[in-house]
Amino acid sequence: MPLVAHNELPTFARLAGEGQEVLGRERAVHQDIRELHVGLLNMMPDAALQATERQFMRLVGACNRIAQFYVHPFTIPGIERAGAAREHVARHYEPVEKVMEEGLDALIITGANVTEPDITREVFWKPLTAIMDWALASVASTMMSCLSSHSAFKHYYGIDRNHLEEKQWGVYSHRVTVPGHPLVSGINTRFDTCHSRFNDVPAWQLEEAGLQVLVESDEAGVLLAVGPDRFRQVFLQGHPEYDVESLLKEYKREIGRFVRGEREHYPPFPQHYFRAEAEAVLGPYKEAVQAAVAHGREPPPLPEAEVMPLLDNTWADTGKAIFNNWLGLVYQVTNQDRGKPFMPGVDPNDPLGLRAPCSPVPVPAPRQPRAAPPATST
Repeated sequence: MPLVAHNELPTFARLAGEGQEVLGRERAVHQDIRELHVGLLNMMPDAALQATERQFMRLVGACNRIAQFYVHPFTIPGIERAGAAREHVARHYEPVEKVMEEGLDALIITGANVTEPDITREVFWKPLTAIMDWALASVASTMMSCLSSHSAFKHYYGIDRNHLEEKQWGVYSHRVTVPGHPLVSGINTRFDTCHSRFNDVPAWQLEEAGLQVLVESDEAGVLLAVGPDRFRQVFLQGHPEYDVESLLKEYKREIGRFVRGEREHYPPFPQHYFRAEAEAVLGPYKEAVQAAVAHGREPPPLPEAEVMPLLDNTWADTGKAIFNNWLGLVYQVTNQDRGKPFMPGVDPNDPLGLRAPCSPVPVPAPRQPRAAPPATST
């Protein structure tokens, strides 16, 4: 929780300049201590629905121990469900109308599978962008992941994502590019995080549109960025929420696609993910699978139990720190009324007070759709 600058001690100003949360006395005395309500718009396909739910809720639950968090999972029309996933959503997820009526302090929007080269033609496009528009007017801050970030880039800023020749997946080193921003306060200046996507939006396109890139990788590109007001829209292009085995499961799915003839070549290792000991196990397994496919035999199962102890998680602490910072900032500015985004005195155009005085930032208006490059997944 933040420090309160209750006197003229110079250290308060110094820490605030470093990105530390420091409240002025006036804002501190007007704060009401209450629970936070966080929405989770889960658009992931059935196979990943509950895993994604757990991953994001784990990050929320790892935040500070003073505030209480109510997480409200929901989904939107246009995403077909079947079997156990349909039952899970029907039993445990809230209607979108209820979520919007009661209000949220913060919102997380996951990625999704795509089927169209142009994401504006996806069946979920209109309901997704309608919720984004509602959140921009009614919620203190929205954290968007992967496909939902790309959708916002297109919807608000007219930025088309770029299709990559090869899937960008693995664990990559990143650096903080704006260390004074409170979202990255206290995290390592260099750290690892997962990426897994076929599409990319580079830093120069975001900065040209007035967005600010906070974290990026020389190999994998932008990880974390914020909108022109520096807080209401938070964009993730990678996956700090991933479990240690998430990329292993994706690797297994790609092997399955090779066995079924859905991809021509055996999948490469996710970059910087498997230790040498794990690759020593998976190398002979690759040969066994290729031989089985060549002779029309059933391939052996992936030796997951042997590989799992050889995996390292080098990103979990950073993911927790980013979410802790984000929800801590929401806690400082959100209104006592869940239906309103900010407490009195907070400038909606500059919620964190990071911009120069007298420089209003208008709410971004949706752009007219333009043709997007071919894309198959996110």
